[in-house]
Amino acid sequence: MDILADSLNKIRIYELIGKDECLLASTKLVKAVVETLKKNSYVVSAEEVSSGKFKMLKVKLARKINDIGVIKPRHAVKLDEYQKYEARYIPSKSFGILIVSTPKGVMSNTDAKANNLGGRLLAFVY
Repeated sequence: MDILADSLNKIRIYELIGKDECLLASTKLVKAVVETLKKNSYVVSAEEVSSGKFKMLKVKLARKINDIGVIKPRHAVKLDEYQKYEARYIPSKSFGILIVSTPKGVMSNTDAKANNLGGRLLAFVY
């Protein structure tokens, strides 16, 4: 099971059918990815709620996502290789973001380039 893939797929489906919010499994990685989406205005808000004995993440959608998905295998990316993966996963320049796991945390590819960091690709969104 890939909880990140399930969560991003759920966001994509809820965006397509026009829902305003969705509930996701609350893990550290999913929270970090949702915070990156929130920082880049793809998601309005996210809050953690308790649903029985499990914690869930209630995400309010901004209806700005055309496509979202995980990148498998999770390629290791050096600072000078971002352009190759941007061309592969994003339809045009400055239209979407790659979500990258770096030593400083999960962030977008533009933040990683600004901080001179490489990392592992997790997801794309545009």
